[in-house]
Amino acid sequence: MYLLLIVLSILFLIYFLAIAFFVGHGTNFYFIWLLLSMAAFAFAICLKKGIFEAFIAPGIRKLFLVFFCIGLAIFLIVEGCVLSGFWQKGEPGADYVIVLGAQMKHNGPSKALRYRLDEAARYLEKNPNAKVIVSGGQGSDEHISEAQGMYDYLISIGIDDERIIKEDKSRNTFENLTFSAEYLDREKDSVAIVSNNFHIFRATKIAKKAGYANVCGIAAKGEPYLQINNMMREFFGVVKDVVMGNM
Repeated sequence: MYLLLIVLSILFLIYFLAIAFFVGHGTNFYFIWLLLSMAAFAFAICLKKGIFEAFIAPGIRKLFLVFFCIGLAIFLIVEGCVLSGFWQKGEPGADYVIVLGAQMKHNGPSKALRYRLDEAARYLEKNPNAKVIVSGGQGSDEHISEAQGMYDYLISIGIDDERIIKEDKSRNTFENLTFSAEYLDREKDSVAIVSNNFHIFRATKIAKKAGYANVCGIAAKGEPYLQINNMMREFFGVVKDVVMGNM
């Protein structure tokens, strides 16, 4: 166990450094890998020196193990649900396509957002009667709203501006889908939601809870080197939205 924890600590640290200095990132969530590295190392030292046996009663250690196993089971179940959305490609003939926002940079959409927009454009080309709602407000580190940036990008790759509706007030997935519903009939219209693969499960569940009667997901690819980080972040996103009653 000691060696396993040391190896995990090293791997977590390497992943953190890779994101920080080479891969790039949109949020500071990746610092969780530094925290996990420190926690694994500290736990390994405690095991090596017998600190747990010396200062923590056997009953407490067993209780900790039970809670750890329950937490691990919940984590694996949630990640399995997240994975279930990875290969959703929508259904033809949707009335509306909703593209969920992601970070806008000064030189255009982030890589994750471009993946979403390119996937939406492919669907729109195959379904010429569908309209698209680009959904996302302006963050403190963004020079324009995500909706405006998505609108500009879709125009630049040949999507007719008359097919694009901008929703530029939302700040999270729940608001994306709640505010976008103002532009359609959520009980009658068929809707395809476009996001990166790790986000589709939560997005479609939130949409159904918000009253979308006919909804499906269209999974764009995620950034390969950030996939593990995004899967971890999505776990907390799912737990948060379940607790808040959004899904």
